[in-house]
Amino acid sequence: MTTFTIDAENNITAFPTPDHAEAAIGAGAQSFTSQKQLAELAAAWPAERLVAIWNSLAGVTPVESFKSAKAAAGRIWQRIQSLGDAAQPEVEQEKPKAHKKAKRGAQVAKAASTKPKASKTASPAKSAPKAKKVAKEPEAAGPREGSKTAQVVAMLQRKNGATLAEIMEKMGWQKHTVRGFMAGAMKKAGYTVESFKPEGGERTYRLNS
Repeated sequence: MTTFTIDAENNITAFPTPDHAEAAIGAGAQSFTSQKQLAELAAAWPAERLVAIWNSLAGVTPVESFKSAKAAAGRIWQRIQSLGDAAQPEVEQEKPKAHKKAKRGAQVAKAASTKPKASKTASPAKSAPKAKKVAKEPEAAGPREGSKTAQVVAMLQRKNGATLAEIMEKMGWQKHTVRGFMAGAMKKAGYTVESFKPEGGERTYRLNS
């Protein structure tokens, strides 16, 4: 049975069996094997986390809110099913298209496999360097001129970055929308955003060069 885990940083990982997920669970990740179990976990999460999880998945249209935790869990569950396919053993090699789809749809969620090489991809610590390599690509191509991403990137490229309030005023967003955009759209675009709060100051974001 495919077992999914989600850690404190909202990384979703699919394992082919519950035994494979033991290490992640032991490190503090929560596990679920069905939409019902995910909905039970989601009921205890703040709405902002559900938005951040969804916006972090590759190929989705970013949202600002969900009608309910149950609705969010349902959409997230459907989106990560390709990870479950990718986590299956070698007998499913007859479905190469499904495997490729899982890779394209898993920006934050890393699918585990019984292969030694694939298991390295499932490790958060070892997947971090890959994220840095991907982050270089947008710098060369750059976001589409005039897009929301381009506007935010321009603000974050300033020497002192941009405060949460400045981004909210510039883009007309609410706090949870800014946080969701940083964790979702910016991460999917390959940018590494640094968030800090100076003593006596307010939350500030800038690109981590």
